[in-house]
Amino acid sequence: MPVARGFLFSGLHCGIKPFKKDLALVFSESPCNAAATLTVNKARAAPIIDCANRLPAQGMRAVLINSGNANALTGPEGLEDVHELCAATAQVLEVDPRTVLMASTGVIGQRLPKAKVTAALPKLKAELRAAPESAAEAMLTTDTHIKVASRVVRFGRKEGRITGLAKGSGMIAPQLASTIGVLCTDIAISAPLLQRALLAGMDGSFNNLTIDNDMSTNDVVLALANGQLGNAEITEAGPEFEAFAAAVQSLCVELAKEVARDGEGATRLLEVRVSGAPTPAIATDIARSVAGSTLVKAAIFGADPNWGRILATVGARCGSQRYDVDPTAAKVTVQSVVVYDARPTLDVRAFPIESVATNDAGEGPSVPGHAQLRARMRSPEVLVEVDLRSGSATSVGWGCDLSYDYVKINADYTSLLVPTADGSVAKDDRLTNYSPKFKVNLVTQALSYMSRFAGKRVVLKLGRHAMGKDSLRASIVEDVKLLRAAGMVPILVHGESPEGTSKGDLRSKEMMLSGQTNTELVTALNRTGVHAIGLSGMDASFLKGRRVGEGLPGEVVAINTELVDMFLSRNYVPVVSPVGFLDDGSTLPLEPDQVASELAVVAKAAKLVYLVGVPGFVEHDELLGQLTIATLREKVERNVFNRNLTRKARHAISALERGVERVHVVDARTPHSIIAEFFTDQGIGSLVTHG
Repeated sequence: MPVARGFLFSGLHCGIKPFKKDLALVFSESPCNAAATLTVNKARAAPIIDCANRLPAQGMRAVLINSGNANALTGPEGLEDVHELCAATAQVLEVDPRTVLMASTGVIGQRLPKAKVTAALPKLKAELRAAPESAAEAMLTTDTHIKVASRVVRFGRKEGRITGLAKGSGMIAPQLASTIGVLCTDIAISAPLLQRALLAGMDGSFNNLTIDNDMSTNDVVLALANGQLGNAEITEAGPEFEAFAAAVQSLCVELAKEVARDGEGATRLLEVRVSGAPTPAIATDIARSVAGSTLVKAAIFGADPNWGRILATVGARCGSQRYDVDPTAAKVTVQSVVVYDARPTLDVRAFPIESVATNDAGEGPSVPGHAQLRARMRSPEVLVEVDLRSGSATSVGWGCDLSYDYVKINADYTSLLVPTADGSVAKDDRLTNYSPKFKVNLVTQALSYMSRFAGKRVVLKLGRHAMGKDSLRASIVEDVKLLRAAGMVPILVHGESPEGTSKGDLRSKEMMLSGQTNTELVTALNRTGVHAIGLSGMDASFLKGRRVGEGLPGEVVAINTELVDMFLSRNYVPVVSPVGFLDDGSTLPLEPDQVASELAVVAKAAKLVYLVGVPGFVEHDELLGQLTIATLREKVERNVFNRNLTRKARHAISALERGVERVHVVDARTPHSIIAEFFTDQGIGSLVTHG
């Protein structure tokens, strides 16, 4: 990712939170023009008050950001804490105190632990690097992953860069729904025009976002421009300004969508597109209202295409604001399926109970295709389109579904994160915070499956979707640790990481597989206390392979199971790179799906799991939850699946026919999908058994 020239970033744990990074620094090697958009919440946090008093401005150098403590509603003392910490940061960086800004996020009502922050500043400076990831991580609170993006803007032969990092998960509503964002650019632009571009960038991005309709006290997006590109400073509107503003807008849209995708407890990103509105403002207002409706969000969580809730929200907003719009004349589309077009096209009564496929009269399926639509709605992104047929204006709103986890996160927020006397927070996340019924159901289901598969071997094949995001890789690593704790014996086989897919020749792929990809997985597992070891075909002729065609991955012909047995007996988790050792002494990447299948057979595994980028085996948009070997073979013969799933199906059948008990195909894009599939009654993917 291109990073704006002259900007350095760092992040570390200073002790505000019990663990995880909680202090970030963004630093420019040269003075910056600076701008800000701030929350309109009148209960503004102390750092927001300070920014409002000083921006837009020239000569800024740094932003200090902390998470875990919002420094909000802390009175004059909270503002004094901001001034003292900005001065302490400036002293360490050897810059003017007036050039340092601050932003905070976390628990409201507690003063900052200044001593802990101040003590960490020298190390924070020492760790400054031209990479924003560590700072983005330190900004997080209830977020599950970092949010970083970049854009390139060309000015003749010069290539300017804009780097953005943001955090946000809950307490997010329109009128700057960002929580914290920092945009850094090496393009020279005056402070007034930077402010203008930033304000314009909020419309259609952060201002179209809502997670829970609750506005934070700490929302802020800062923009810093240090001019290190060397272009003539942009001081007036024109083509260069328009190009810069468009890039800022595009960057903010990407970050806003990532915030929505990562909403507290969210399982799906909700995008609402409104067209045919009388004015752009009305289109935006209605889009945000639908995206923020509690009932609509709950329906999205339940994969319920309930057009009634959507139109009820539209009607309520139009009525309360006196918009000249007739909701009954609208057209509503969910996941490209028309559910209402001036009259119902799908019976909303059929959707809430998935297991019942009959209408009220018990006469069979009430609406053709409703199961397929519900299957589409289980995708990580759900699109709702509303054509109001009352004008020509359009807009978009982003939000997420409303899950059980959202209630738990926010019901327990201040009881699980316990403020301490010095302003830091401690965590108390015990099972006692859950309802008795939930605990009984959870533990009963989990213990049942644990007892059935304790001591059994499980082969997990990780595809590129499983390794496409840091948060998903971390989720899988945690799942592997939990499988070990439950008594199961996991073996991992990985393919290429997304950055290596379809790039270079076979030799390059081999180096990526056995080098970076394998090393990262082994390192991540070892950091959690799981003893992992990387293996490839070169290790004691572990995987013997042969060529099948020029430029194609090879196939497995033999596996040294003694090597696997030895490491498993010593409580290691083998992480297998699918690189084979050939008879002529050379090496070659092998087909990873076949490696996983063959390894499951020779290792006498009870389960083989393919983590993929789709919900599972799908036919006509409907997830096939359970299949037998015979059913799966019949669907393969009819070419029901795409090439990737067909290949996995063939290897699944081969493994089952030679002794593997069960094969699971699970959506890698869903965090903790392995645990959900293994230890709950219905699971979330496709299960293939002998019959």
